[in-house]
Amino acid sequence: MTATNDLERLQRLIDDAYVVLIDGFQGAAHQLGSAIDEGKHDSPSLQETLQTLYKAVTALQFQDMASQLIVHTNKRLRSCADQIARDAMGDDPDGMAVVEELPLKPNPVTQDEMDAGSVELF
Repeated sequence: MTATNDLERLQRLIDDAYVVLIDGFQGAAHQLGSAIDEGKHDSPSLQETLQTLYKAVTALQFQDMASQLIVHTNKRLRSCADQIARDAMGDDPDGMAVVEELPLKPNPVTQDEMDAGSVELF
């Protein structure tokens, strides 16, 4: 259960980083809008903004994958803790102890490197 609590704290940290990413997207969008309004389509500042966006997209993809993995691992740990408790203490007088089923996939996230790619924002 300590590990699941640690995972929940980690999820909160990642969620905080996500907020920073969203701020980065808003800042980059503002910079792009200003550059386009000024007709500076090939300016170094516009190219720098594009690079910033690529990094933000990569970080956003990491946040999504990390969150999926945390949720998956948390479910696996809780299921194991429930099974250990049921085996150690037996069933309740009211019936069998309920153990949450393990997730079907052993790992929901299989990507091991991060590159900027396309992301559909909605």
